[in-house]
Amino acid sequence: MKAYLIDANRKTVSPVELADGLAGIRRLIGYDSVDSEEIDANGDRLFFDEGCFLRDQTGKGRFKLDSLVPVADKAVVAGSGDDGATLKDVAVDLAALQQRIAWL
Repeated sequence: MKAYLIDANRKTVSPVELADGLAGIRRLIGYDSVDSEEIDANGDRLFFDEGCFLRDQTGKGRFKLDSLVPVADKAVVAGSGDDGATLKDVAVDLAALQQRIAWL
């Protein structure tokens, strides 16, 4: 399925293909503790390291998407119809998503 990887260290947003759902998100962000927040009415969600708020992130980049709390390191935007339980293709356009991100 189509998703986007946000890398705050490189300040990039890249299209990625998720063949293995949540396991793929864990692999891409590099942590097993995954949480998510809805980012639009289409069911798109931002998946991030749940521990990034507690873990030492010295030297890691951070970003803010819309009015959500800033996230450190990496995150994935993927589509979901049921609060992240199952995943589907992301609906938001790459250019539109990039406009909503502030690098910190």
